[in-house]
Amino acid sequence: MQLARNAVSSRPGTALAIGAAALVAGWLVSMLLPGYLVYLATTAIVATISLIGLGVVTGTAGMIVLCQLTFAAVGAWIVSWLNVVGAPGGLLVWVVAGGIVAGVAGTIIGLPALRLRGVNLAVVTLGFAAAADLTLMKTQFPGAVSGTKIQRPELFSTDRSYFFLTIIVLVALALAVFFLQKSRWGSSWRAVAFSERGTASAGSSVRIAKLTAFAASSAIAGIAGGLMAGQVSTAFPSGFTTLQSLALYVLSIVAGAHLIEMALFGGILWVLIPELLKRWGIPQDWGLVVFGAMGIQALTSNSNLGQDIRNALLRRKQGRSDPATAVLPSLLEETPEAPFHAAVEGKVLLKVENLTVQFGQIKALHNVNMTVSEGTIVGLIGPNGAGKSTFVDAVSGFLPQHAGEVWLGEDRLNDLAPHHRARTGLRRTFQQDRVPPSLTVYEYMKFITRGQSSRDEITGLLDFFGCPGPGEKISNVDVGTRRIIEVAANIAARPRLLVLDEPAAGLSHQEHIAFGQRLRQVPQRYGTAILIIEHDLDLVRSVCQYITVLDFGEVLASGEQEEVLSDPKVLKAYMGETELI
Repeated sequence: MQLARNAVSSRPGTALAIGAAALVAGWLVSMLLPGYLVYLATTAIVATISLIGLGVVTGTAGMIVLCQLTFAAVGAWIVSWLNVVGAPGGLLVWVVAGGIVAGVAGTIIGLPALRLRGVNLAVVTLGFAAAADLTLMKTQFPGAVSGTKIQRPELFSTDRSYFFLTIIVLVALALAVFFLQKSRWGSSWRAVAFSERGTASAGSSVRIAKLTAFAASSAIAGIAGGLMAGQVSTAFPSGFTTLQSLALYVLSIVAGAHLIEMALFGGILWVLIPELLKRWGIPQDWGLVVFGAMGIQALTSNSNLGQDIRNALLRRKQGRSDPATAVLPSLLEETPEAPFHAAVEGKVLLKVENLTVQFGQIKALHNVNMTVSEGTIVGLIGPNGAGKSTFVDAVSGFLPQHAGEVWLGEDRLNDLAPHHRARTGLRRTFQQDRVPPSLTVYEYMKFITRGQSSRDEITGLLDFFGCPGPGEKISNVDVGTRRIIEVAANIAARPRLLVLDEPAAGLSHQEHIAFGQRLRQVPQRYGTAILIIEHDLDLVRSVCQYITVLDFGEVLASGEQEEVLSDPKVLKAYMGETELI
């Protein structure tokens, strides 16, 4: 039932039908509303467009951006200037031009996001908003001083027809954002919001993910600003202040503007609250206080109105109190699998030479040498603090300051960023949860495989590892199962080498055994060699042909499993005992 529900909600035909219905509803509203309410409704639609853009960069990509109306001001400025100089094309072309220029400006402002996160990024965007605010107050918009009015197209010259124009633009942009969110770009935005490392290890550029989110968001804001300029005929700085940008950000958090229908709800609130204050004789400044109070409530509850409403409807539809209680497949269930035959060991695949990583005066790794051959599963073990995780980070590109050589086949990896190493054929998993909960299992698998695996291949791998169905939301899945989904997704990408960092964490002992049985078949079934870092020696024994032991950042022993595990030095360093139990 879960799979069917997700499939329906994600179907493109359904989205197009909703868009067509919205156009019909918008036309009816434009015909029936009184004149003043038409103006307010137009303002609400323009605010909705701005919120949809803000939902992309903030709600989906997880970045704090406090200058959305500044990008809208860029779009309004371009429209005003093109109107003054009499540029050809008319308002519709000018609005598109304003969106393009705002998108470029957003990409430039987004460059600090490559280095800054959280509050630091918020300060940069707030500073940009304040600087633009002061500049506009001094220079004004083109045509504002002379009173030059922006000319609307003849077809949309009245307020009612212009309202319908904003509806058309809203539907077009909402559909564009919907399909973007379902694309690999949308998955990369959600992935980078949850884990930048997880995004890079999937072969996606974190830089491109962030910059495209900034560009899309600011371009949409620029279009909204151009429409606002066309609505009021002459743009003024008072419509694009820093405080209003802050209020819009708060409203996006409260409403959950990454959900398109809730962006519309937020746009209505943007108009409704000031209008109610006006009718009650309360100063308009109190509107900002109301928005601030709503933001505090949303942040303290770690939720938003849109998601709360969706969850409530979901619980009502399913007839249960908690959507996360869905019965999921188990790793212990029988799955169709071919008889196990060990893969034939091939040539050296991973070659690490004299790998050294130093933090200040501390050498986390010192002259580590290691190889992994095609068709093999190699274990990397050692006591806590031995340097195992540092080794994985260095090999996968997250510690580029290391010394030594790292080769994958004929490819030298030293100068490659993590996402380029992933594309070369080196994939990894993490000790911590790096699986974005906002995705479905299928969306995550498609993102990790970069769209190169068919649905049948993905479903087959999920069945093989006893994972939930493709339509299950990852947020409904326990942490242990998420780890298995992460492993299955990376195997589906068909890398040459997969590095597993404690993949069985969160699994029961019986699930460890079942997981190991399936893992042993991966080289022969899927052609992927495996390097596994694991503390569970039972799992290591069951899957690894070769083992390397690290201790204090150096290789203590390396070779075949039985030889290494019986080495007295390993027994003493790893267990402090004379026998590995």
